[in-house]
Amino acid sequence: MKQSLALVVDDEPDILELLEITLSRMGIASKTAQDLSEAKKLLKSNHFDICLTDLQLPDGNGLELVEYIQTHCPSLPTAVITAFGSMETAINALKLGAFDFVSKPVDLKSLKNLVSSAIKINDTTAPADRRSREQLLGDSVVMANVRAKIAKLARSQAPIYISGDSGTGKELVAKLIHEKGPRANYAFVPINCGAIPQELMESEFFGHKKGSFTGAIADKPGLFQTASGGTLFLDEVADLPLHMQVKLLRAIQEKSIRPIGSETEIAIDVRILSATHKNLSQLVDAGQFRQDLYYRINVIELALPSLRERKEDIPQLALHVLKKLAIAHNETAKRLNDDAIKALRQYAFPGNVRELENILERASTLCEGAEITPHDLHLPDTPTLNSNPTASNNGEQLEDYLGSLEKQAIVKALEKTRWNKTAAAKELGITFRALRYRLKKLGLDD
Repeated sequence: MKQSLALVVDDEPDILELLEITLSRMGIASKTAQDLSEAKKLLKSNHFDICLTDLQLPDGNGLELVEYIQTHCPSLPTAVITAFGSMETAINALKLGAFDFVSKPVDLKSLKNLVSSAIKINDTTAPADRRSREQLLGDSVVMANVRAKIAKLARSQAPIYISGDSGTGKELVAKLIHEKGPRANYAFVPINCGAIPQELMESEFFGHKKGSFTGAIADKPGLFQTASGGTLFLDEVADLPLHMQVKLLRAIQEKSIRPIGSETEIAIDVRILSATHKNLSQLVDAGQFRQDLYYRINVIELALPSLRERKEDIPQLALHVLKKLAIAHNETAKRLNDDAIKALRQYAFPGNVRELENILERASTLCEGAEITPHDLHLPDTPTLNSNPTASNNGEQLEDYLGSLEKQAIVKALEKTRWNKTAAAKELGITFRALRYRLKKLGLDD
């Protein structure tokens, strides 16, 4: 098995020696350079598996080396060593393509974790499959671009901010970035920041010690510890209250946490991915989201297209959903006729792919034959592609609104037939099986 080779660039002999010894104990050979020009010469004559470079060099800085490597050796993961308090420079390095950063004084455990992750990127014994076409469907140009970005972002440890409307698949994309990267063998921990009560947030994120507050009957690890070695996905990060934004910022910057009731800090090794359907920059301007946290989590932004922007993908997505539904219900897949496909392509989809799945699940259940028609889709007259795609019916989400209309119609039919379900189904013009499904779906089956 070929021994890995590292390039270490620093003008401080003590740091060079420390890094060489640490790498040697990990079974990694190294070559050293004390300035930019010497590093470039070594890059031309050697094949390296990782590069560690200081930011301050006698004839330039580490950012120049990061840019040089991105141009001439794009597959080489490069980590920068930053002075304490040089977070802005570290963020710039990540934006330029650096794999990760480590702060001085160098914490050896953090350094070893970083090096291990970097070496895995180009591991030829068990290479990661970075293709995502089968998981992230769509042959449109915009989706091809998204998949290409996922493959590239999976090679980095930079914090990624995934933006996009509700239902565009932000969690799926976050999971793909995790699965295609060097942390794939560790946990992917998704958390909806808007679903945690404020009084429990700090405990959920950072954990607590037994007896630290009423009800703390045992030590509890937080989500950062659960995700150790892997990825923490902060969904709806805009919903974090300001006091938690401060604590999250510190955890990201210091790469350490302090559980409630603990006197010591714990080093953490997680990659942070975040997402929200809200406009974070507008929230920053309004003072509702900290600007410094915004810059930390939004090192690189990955914007996901709405379904309206990739209408040509609708037939493929619909076919996939109908096949999945058929497998789940152990029945033959329904198919959309041409008019149904046309209707779907003309619809604005404020709920995006998630809404498409709901529409097709309802249509597949209510459809009498093997072919789904526009009538079976029960698409509302609005919104269309010419209307406001983000709001309808006094601000209610479209699915909630449609569900309430459907519930009203079913209750009205049941009351009219004195809750005789067979007669109610006939009154509604649907089968008894379809009514039973809708009753269960709407919580009316008691």
